[in-house]
Amino acid sequence: GVKLDYGIETLISLDGLEYTYENGYWYRIEANIVAPTKERPHGLRYNLTFHNKYNKRIFGMDNAHGVKPGKKFQGRLIPYDHLHKDAVDQGTPYEFDTAEKLLEDFFKHIDKVLGAIK
Repeated sequence: GVKLDYGIETLISLDGLEYTYENGYWYRIEANIVAPTKERPHGLRYNLTFHNKYNKRIFGMDNAHGVKPGKKFQGRLIPYDHLHKDAVDQGTPYEFDTAEKLLEDFFKHIDKVLGAIK
């Protein structure tokens, strides 16, 4: 069964949020409730992006489009959940657990990047 995901309300409430750090890096959050499909079984459509000061996306997590499954995932139905590890990554499958975990993973990555460029 579908487990209750209390983080969904939090995620949805952040829809449209843009935040810029002192160093010019910034993130944007887009999140909407959609009818559940096999590609988006959790009924969420989201796009979380992190950009450098030149407005280049350097990290993102979204389920706006499908990604080609890697060898490890072949033969399985691939939900749309994936991340873009860097500016050139076309999409790496991401195991969606909860909206709360999604936000946690997103900000954890941002902290790592910001920590590395100080």
